[in-house]
Amino acid sequence: MDLAKARSPETDERYRLLVENIVDYAIYMLDPDGVITSWNAGARRSKGYSAEEILGRNFSQFYTEEDRAAGLPQIVLATAGREGRFEGEGWRVRKDGARFWAHVVVDAIRDDAGSVIGFAKITRDLTERRKSEDALRRSEDQFRLLVQSVTDYAIYMLDLEGRVSSWNLGAQRIKGYLPQEIIGEHFSKFYTEEDRAAGLPQTGLRTALETGRFEKEGWRLRKDGSRFWANVVIDPVRDDQGELRGFAKITRDITERREGQLALEQAREAYFQAQKMEAVGQLTGGVAHDFNNLLMAIMGSLDLLRKRLPHEPRVDRLLDNARQAAQRGASLTQRMLAFSRRQELKTEPVDAAWLVKGMGDLLRHTLGGAIKVETCFPPVLRPILADPNQLELAILNLAVNARDAMPAGGTISITGREERLGPSTSRRLVPGLYLCLSIRDTGEGMDEATMARAVEPFFTTKGVGKGTGLGLSMVAGTVEQLGGELILKSAKGTGTTVELWLPESAEELQEPRPLSADLAPSHDGARMTVLLVDDDPLVLVSSAEMLEDLGHRVLTTNSGAAALAVLGGECRIDLLITDQAMPEMTGLQLAERTRMMKPELPVIIASGFAELPKIAEAQILKLAKPFTQQALAEAILEARTFG
Repeated sequence: MDLAKARSPETDERYRLLVENIVDYAIYMLDPDGVITSWNAGARRSKGYSAEEILGRNFSQFYTEEDRAAGLPQIVLATAGREGRFEGEGWRVRKDGARFWAHVVVDAIRDDAGSVIGFAKITRDLTERRKSEDALRRSEDQFRLLVQSVTDYAIYMLDLEGRVSSWNLGAQRIKGYLPQEIIGEHFSKFYTEEDRAAGLPQTGLRTALETGRFEKEGWRLRKDGSRFWANVVIDPVRDDQGELRGFAKITRDITERREGQLALEQAREAYFQAQKMEAVGQLTGGVAHDFNNLLMAIMGSLDLLRKRLPHEPRVDRLLDNARQAAQRGASLTQRMLAFSRRQELKTEPVDAAWLVKGMGDLLRHTLGGAIKVETCFPPVLRPILADPNQLELAILNLAVNARDAMPAGGTISITGREERLGPSTSRRLVPGLYLCLSIRDTGEGMDEATMARAVEPFFTTKGVGKGTGLGLSMVAGTVEQLGGELILKSAKGTGTTVELWLPESAEELQEPRPLSADLAPSHDGARMTVLLVDDDPLVLVSSAEMLEDLGHRVLTTNSGAAALAVLGGECRIDLLITDQAMPEMTGLQLAERTRMMKPELPVIIASGFAELPKIAEAQILKLAKPFTQQALAEAILEARTFG
C-alpha cells in the first residue's frame, strides 16, 4: 500500500502537533535558499524568536559573525544538498545575542524527481554539556600540569604489564631519566638486582591489585646506578566501568630523612650507652676507692711485718707472695679507676718514640718469642702531654691483647704520626695537634658484634680466669682523661688496629734530674708530730704504724671536725696528712680551713681519685693511694722543705 496515499489529514495534523510541541529540540524547515518556513516550540525556546519574528528570514542569522564571514551557512546547505545530510557542532546566536553550543543536523528534502525543495533542520542546545566538558577538560589539564610540575615526588603511570607510560618532572629529577629514555621501559629497572631476583616488582603490582594499594620503603636505583632510599606507593587505576587501565606509582626520595632517623637512633643509643657507662663508672670508682683502702692496710702491714720479723726463707716467701698479690690488686684498682676516669694522672711532656723504644725489653719478655714487635716513628716528633707510667701500662695492655689474638704468633706494629685536626673533623677531639699512636696486629680480628662491645668494661673473649675485661676500657679511660680518643679498627680475618690520639704538649721536654741527696728517704732523726686523718680505721692504723716506724709522733682522728679541734689545741703539729674522700668535710676543705688557722703548716692529701682539684698552694702535696712506706717517706721529706 502507498503510505503517501494512505496518509490522512488527521495523521498529518498529528505529526504537525508533535513537531510543534517538542521543546528540547529546535525543529524547523528551510527553503532551498535557507529561508525559514516553519518554527516549533523548541526553536522558540532555544533561539528566543517567535514564529512571527523569524519566518521568512534566513537561518544564517543564527550563526556567529565569524562563521557567516567564513560562509559556513552556505557550506552547511551545500553539504546537505550534495550528501543528503549535514551534522556538526558549533556556536550559535540567540535573539538576545547570547551564544550557545548547538548540535545541528540538516537533512535535504527532495521531491519525487529528486530535486531539493528544502531542508529539515534540527538543533539541540548542548551548552550545559559543553560547559561540563570544558570544565572537565580544564580540570584534566590542570591536573596534568600539577602532576607534571611536581618535583619532590616521582608520579608516573604504568601499563598493565608494568611498563612506564607517563613521566613527570619529579621522576626525572629523582631517577635521572628523561621521558624519551624511560617511557616504554619496565619499571623493574628502578629496583636493585637482589630485589628483582626476589620478584619484588611483581609483588608490588600483585599486592596493589589484591588489596587496592601497595606501600613499601626500600633501596631504588637512579640512572647513574647510585642508590637512594624510597617510599613507594602503587595504586591500581580503573575506568568508570571498573576495568583495570594500569597503575599509578608515586615514589619519594627519603634518603635524608632515613639518615636523620638513623643518626637520631645512633645518638640515642650513644646517650643510653654513655648513661650506662657513667653508672658503671661511678660504681667501679666507688669499689676501687674502698678496695684502695683495704690495700693500704694490707700493704702497710706487710711492709712493717717484713721489717720487724726475723729473716726466715719460708716467712719471707709468704710475705713476698702476699705483697705481690696486694700489688696486683693495686694494679686492678688502677684499671678500674682508669675506666671510671678517676685515677690520678701526673701529666708531663713525653717523647712517645723514646718511651716505646725504652719498652723494647719489657715487650719482648712479656710477649714471648713467637711475637715480632716492629716500631716506626718519624725522626722528629713533638712531645705529647701524658702520664708516662699510665701510657706504658696502656701500650703493654694493648700489646698483650694483640698477642692473645695471635695464638700461632705474628707481628705487632707500633707506629706514630703527627696530624692537625681542624674544626670540621667528625671526631670528638678539639682542634689542634695530635699524635696518633697506632698498635696493629696480624691476628684474627673482630667481627662487628665483638667490635661493638670491645670497649665495654668486663667484656672479654678470653676464657674464664684469663682476663678481667678491663684492659681496653682502662686504656680508653686513660686516653680520654688525657684529652684524647681511642679509635678501634678491625674486621674478621684482617687483624686489629688500636689508635690512641693524644694531644701534643705545648711545653718542651725537660732533662731528667736525679733526686737530690737531701730529699732521699732516710731516718735522719728529725722527729715530727704528724696529725693523721682518715675515716677508715684500717687505713688509719696501718698509716699510723708506718709513720711511727719512720720515727714520727702520730696523732690520729677520723674526721675533719676532730682534726680542726686538735689543730686548735695546745699541741704543736708539724705536718697534716689527710684522706680526701671523707664524709661531711673533704681533705681539701680541711686543708683550706687549716690554712686559715695555721698558714705555715704543710699538708699532704692522700687520694686515689683524679677528681681532686689542682692544688696551687705550695704547702699542699698530693700522695696517691695506695702508697708504700717509701712513698710516704718521700712525701714527708718533700713537705719538710716547705719550712
